[in-house]
Amino acid sequence: MTSLSSFVDLPLDEQQARGLQFTPREIAQQPDTWLTTVRIFQEEQARICRFLEEVGLLQPIESRPVVLLVGAGTSDYIGQSLAPLLREKWGCEVAAYPSTELLTNMDEYIVPGRQYLWISFSRSGDSPEGVAVLEQALDRYPEVAHLVVTCNADARMASITREATRACVVVLDDAVNDRSLAMTSSFTNMIVMGQCLAHAWATEEYVSLMGHLVAAGRDFLHTAADEAESVSAQGLPRACFVGSGALAGVAKEAALKVLEMTAGDVKTMAETVLGLRHGPMAALDTETLFICFASSDERRQRYAADLMYEISAKQITGRRIVVGPHAAKALFAASCDRYLAVPDGIADGYRPILDVMFGQLLGLYSSIARKMKPDAPSPGGVINRVVQEFRIY
Repeated sequence: MTSLSSFVDLPLDEQQARGLQFTPREIAQQPDTWLTTVRIFQEEQARICRFLEEVGLLQPIESRPVVLLVGAGTSDYIGQSLAPLLREKWGCEVAAYPSTELLTNMDEYIVPGRQYLWISFSRSGDSPEGVAVLEQALDRYPEVAHLVVTCNADARMASITREATRACVVVLDDAVNDRSLAMTSSFTNMIVMGQCLAHAWATEEYVSLMGHLVAAGRDFLHTAADEAESVSAQGLPRACFVGSGALAGVAKEAALKVLEMTAGDVKTMAETVLGLRHGPMAALDTETLFICFASSDERRQRYAADLMYEISAKQITGRRIVVGPHAAKALFAASCDRYLAVPDGIADGYRPILDVMFGQLLGLYSSIARKMKPDAPSPGGVINRVVQEFRIY
């Protein structure tokens, strides 16, 4: 097995030649950087809480704002992974809406007279639709409050927000402003900041949990990397990812990582556990890698286990992998080829930063197996680190 650290330790010229200068390091650094993100929140806690109180999050339930989690691509999946936890902890309606949709249909998502808080996530803070949505929202709906979370201190979205009223900016450490094409540590660290927001007025519980998440993340990196390298060597041309709730966002992000880092050579799809039967299962065949992110909730586990047994019985995939809590391993033993365990007792709302690392590693090793450059897998410029400028209407 080629350990993740062996890529990080290569001579710089070899890293650059193989397109391995950034991606392996940015994946490997994640558990340590989560602690930095929590520290940044703690340093900014008074300012952030004051803003959240001003926009009404401590008001009676009926008076709290509707919270929209806004982003494009991976940043949209951040919102999808955070929405259940924020809804639970804040006691208000929280939903993820992609900025790519808001740019063209903003009026359809705003109910006159309602109070809104938009939380925008963006690694660069410079994506054209992210900037345009923010500018148009500030101009047309000045009553909407905005919180921008970015990894780039010089982001256009950050500077726009700093000049606005009823607005707040949180900038993460520059180390997680990923230099590679694919977002990895920026994804998990913006989720960590979102989890901090969920516990904004009672951080002690989350800080304690973060200690367990960091330890689990360090352990999971090794087992996930071994399996990712092994399965990537099989060269399966298709991959399907499923999950429910917060883990549905993980399934989408994992699918995107493999697609991006192989420049589309591996065709991927993502679905919910129960949604797969409604047509998408037709895409599975014996050349498909199937990955299920199994819930920590026992009732949801049973739905995932039933799906895995059905797929196993039909023999319609090439390899089946489950990522789930250790205690559920026996439930899936007969229906999967490999079970990657995460610690018991971690609720689904906190699992995305752990589980997604398998998808990231699968993208990395699949890219390497195809002799591509993970840092820049699209030499023709079909996709870029930041979406290229396009005409805004």
